[in-house]
Amino acid sequence: MKSLLFSLLFIAVSPIIYAQNNFSGKVTNAETEEPVFSANVYFPELSKGAMTDLDGNFTVENIPNGKFKIVVSSVGFGTYSNELDFPETSTLNITLEKSAIEMEEVIVSTPFHQLQSENVMRVERENVAELNRKGAVTLSDGITQIAGVESLTTGVGIGKPVIRGLSSNRVLVYTQGVRLENQQYGDEHGLGISSKGIESVEVIKGPASLLYGSDAIGGVLYLNPERYAASNKTNAEADVNYFSNTQGYQGSVMAKTSGEKLKFLARGSYAAHSDYETGDGERVTNTRFNETDFKAGIGYQDAKFKTDLRYNFNKSNIGIPEEIGVQSTDKDPLLPYQEIDNHILSLENKLYFNNSSLDFKVGYQYNTRKEFEEHHHEEEHGEEEHEEEEELHEEEGADHPALEMHLETLNYNLKYNLPRTGRFETILGVQGMHQTNTNYGEEILIPDATTTDFGFFATTHVHFDRWDFQGGLRFDTRNIDSKAIEAHEEEHTEDEHEGEEHEDEHEHEHEHDHETGEIAAINNSYKSINGALGAKYNVTENLSARLNLATGFRAPNLSELTSNGSHHGTNRYEIGDQNLENEQNFQVDLSLEWRNKHFEAFVNGFHNSISDYIYLQPTGELIDDNPVFEYTQNNAEIYGGEVGVHIHPHPLDWLHLESSFETVTGKRSNGEYLPLIPANSLTNTLRLEFDNPEDKIYSKYAFLRLKNVFNQNNVDTFETRTGGYGLLGAGFGGQFTINSSEMRIGVSANNILNKDYISHLSRLKPDGISNIGRNISVSVRWLL
Repeated sequence: MKSLLFSLLFIAVSPIIYAQNNFSGKVTNAETEEPVFSANVYFPELSKGAMTDLDGNFTVENIPNGKFKIVVSSVGFGTYSNELDFPETSTLNITLEKSAIEMEEVIVSTPFHQLQSENVMRVERENVAELNRKGAVTLSDGITQIAGVESLTTGVGIGKPVIRGLSSNRVLVYTQGVRLENQQYGDEHGLGISSKGIESVEVIKGPASLLYGSDAIGGVLYLNPERYAASNKTNAEADVNYFSNTQGYQGSVMAKTSGEKLKFLARGSYAAHSDYETGDGERVTNTRFNETDFKAGIGYQDAKFKTDLRYNFNKSNIGIPEEIGVQSTDKDPLLPYQEIDNHILSLENKLYFNNSSLDFKVGYQYNTRKEFEEHHHEEEHGEEEHEEEEELHEEEGADHPALEMHLETLNYNLKYNLPRTGRFETILGVQGMHQTNTNYGEEILIPDATTTDFGFFATTHVHFDRWDFQGGLRFDTRNIDSKAIEAHEEEHTEDEHEGEEHEDEHEHEHEHDHETGEIAAINNSYKSINGALGAKYNVTENLSARLNLATGFRAPNLSELTSNGSHHGTNRYEIGDQNLENEQNFQVDLSLEWRNKHFEAFVNGFHNSISDYIYLQPTGELIDDNPVFEYTQNNAEIYGGEVGVHIHPHPLDWLHLESSFETVTGKRSNGEYLPLIPANSLTNTLRLEFDNPEDKIYSKYAFLRLKNVFNQNNVDTFETRTGGYGLLGAGFGGQFTINSSEMRIGVSANNILNKDYISHLSRLKPDGISNIGRNISVSVRWLL
């Protein structure tokens, strides 16, 4: 029996091993018939490509048999997209039409590797280099430049993505092709991913549970790592950024090399920032942070097999601000602060068959979160003795974390792309996760626990001349098994009778009881069936419409189920509810898009109904001087959308006028507004871009941007209204050649008028602490 199975496997694999094709051609300008130099010829399903030479010629080797999409793009030209059949195709001459529209890229976060103009689901995509050159301090800061995306912040160093009013566990983050698990339910720490080594960001705005399972109820932030060098090429890069407001700096070095089959890259980065300064000239004490980041990858690819091993280590030391106090430009965090280490190891393997493929990804993550705090004691002994004692306890607080949590996650994703039958493309998939949370510190916010996920799905895409349809179904199950935590109140009560001289010590221990209060063990299971159906219709050559209907779900997380303690980063005492149910939502998205060579406009509208929405509700009590909040549930709805235009008039192709408006409203079924919903905003941008390779300084650009944020009067019962404000930004840059290397320089300024303002999504708003004031950044990037 075994020999028969091996024989069948060998028969199946034999054509896979030896089938390979070479593909070559030429790319020319459709108007002048001149060759297009440095055009990117790319097969997204194969992750293979080439760049055209001075004569417009290219060659791509080791292409397997089957049908694959080819995408050809170059700055100043419209993107070419087609499907080629191998081995029938061996050569192809391609012409590109001139266009002032930015070249389109392939969307990776959706399953069928299509350009945005071909996609059934509208996905926002931005290059990280573009976000950085607009002065973004961190990746969380950069994504707020995308319409419909904001950031929930605690200072500059802590930011969590908000998509159409939903954040934390309702927005799933993917990096290196695997879901990011870094205790993201916590409000008091950020993404833990450096923007260096990230090529682009894709944002799915709406339920994506069909593709990603639990926690994608509000959308997905998909981070694409930087690509390897082109075949038989070696590249190196060094770049430095300086930020005036925080007197911060960031440096990064990268090297990558690729042969015909084997590829390698490595990048190391470091960033450090002082406390940021508000528009009033005050520095917000302990908003300082530093970050060390290392990324590496090794890949191998031949005609029928591709493997990609990636590793990312990120270490962040982040101060937790409490008040405006000492004014300093030091960069080492004060107490209290967090030390967060995140290791991400991912492996992608892909096998190509005749007209089908098998894709298997596995990821391992190890996340440690430590919080260091001061130990407070009353002055009962002499002043000198107390100072010595205070110094001793401060040293202890810096050396021994009060809270230490380790999170280990193993996740996998297996997808089979079935052979195409006529107009149908179908994918079957299985996904799962095994996760353990372990406590090592004296404070315990959530118990030791194990979480296990399993889900399977099927999705299909159907293409007609003017219509595209996409739909699918998915089943998921999640099990959360935690250990009990016992309170120590009796033990402390007995100790209290041992003498008055120890009263202060017991007061401190009594405070600690609340933070490690009794939590019962849980063994909860959650199940959900979800689906999605979408259609795209090309009304005319320039006008397209999209309609998407999707359901999503989110199982309650450990914090919501088991919390029983003070959260110093949010200054509140949180109490969980072990009987919380799944959040389940249904969202309708409608999108209209007009597009030609010199004008673009879009209108996106959505309505999101959420059953059993989980939120924190204040009880009016105080524990340890912190207000008490309990997790509870109620039905809710969120609705709104985005409107935008982009004008680049002929013959002034170097001129770009962009404007976008976004609005979100969130309510519970009792008529009360949801908390932390971003205010409406209007962003207007004027961009100038000149790209003449013959100039000494080429790829020149300049921009002027005004973002107006309106009053937020629709607030929850425990929130206060937030006044509107306007932020003015500007920047310029360009690049030039030194010998055989390339230098890129950029200067940008945000909040030029040094406006003193408070964002509605700032965690420091209840303390009346303003956001960052004027910030001028300078970037220098050297490419070898």
